[in-house]
Amino acid sequence: MRFPSHQAVPGPSLVTVRNESRLAVREGEAERLVLRFAPDAGTLELATPLASAALAVPAFAAGLEAAFGWHPEHERLRVDLAGRAADPVVQALLREGLLLGEGGTLHALAAQAMQRPDPWLAARHAPFPQVPVLSHGRRHPRRPPKPQGTVYARYLPRLGRTFSLRAATLADDLDRLHRWMNDPRIAAFWGEEGDLDKHRRYLDDLIADPHMLPLVGSFDGEAFAYFEIYWAKENRLAPFYDAWDYDRGWHVLVGEERFSGRDYIGAWLPSLMHYLFLDDPRTQRIVGEPAASHVRQIRNLETSGFARLSTFDFPHKRAALVMLLRERFFGDRLWLPADLRMPAPE
Repeated sequence: MRFPSHQAVPGPSLVTVRNESRLAVREGEAERLVLRFAPDAGTLELATPLASAALAVPAFAAGLEAAFGWHPEHERLRVDLAGRAADPVVQALLREGLLLGEGGTLHALAAQAMQRPDPWLAARHAPFPQVPVLSHGRRHPRRPPKPQGTVYARYLPRLGRTFSLRAATLADDLDRLHRWMNDPRIAAFWGEEGDLDKHRRYLDDLIADPHMLPLVGSFDGEAFAYFEIYWAKENRLAPFYDAWDYDRGWHVLVGEERFSGRDYIGAWLPSLMHYLFLDDPRTQRIVGEPAASHVRQIRNLETSGFARLSTFDFPHKRAALVMLLRERFFGDRLWLPADLRMPAPE
């Protein structure tokens, strides 16, 4: 069994290879770390010496991602590092949040590991400095420069596919977006059908807007959906609730209909929420405003941890305000599909 990791980062990814209880984290042909994994006992044991922190931290993160990915029933794993708790590399793993020391025992917590920026973000970055600015009569933090290229990637063992997000561009995505927006299935709810020039202006305006981030979602490199991510404080939604500085919101258009099934929704929706929470650790809430009449979409959101807070009227639709809390997402392991959120064994 193979579990690829760190796929958003340029260069060779790390791959965890499982042979019975042996987990070997490899970069190309080189083994960076070997762990012995006993899922029935909920334990990980170091089987090779730890290298430098620069090598050990990403390798251990990859091994943990694979262990929790293959066995999502575990919320924590007890980690045996062969009496090396005082090792500087182990101290680096503790500082990074990959390990937690409790009562002389080391553990790895899924909810803690999943809040680290890697192995999922393309680039680890410090939160952008908080400087208040005023735009269109609204006071909000200055937003960071837009990312380019791939921003997030996550292997999903249930599908055996990698979900990724990249920044949309006119050169790569205009024709695709034009085709999707003119599909009658999508035009019925998106309402932006039109000619190529209209969609060129549409996408160009979003790319230039500091509070919007248009993204394209792919499975194994095959584009299937378009997402618009926004900072809620500057958005049209802000007047309808008490928006916080780092609330994020989103819209989605699934362009390729064969990716619209339950298994795919259960893969991309939690992964998108994961990206939004990782992108800025100050984001505590993710909001949305689906049409109040869209019962199936609201049901999918509620299954994914969103709470419906109110109903209100936009000029163009009657909408439901929905919200997902960071604490709920990570505390209830909502990065997993609903049927995999099983309690840890006694």
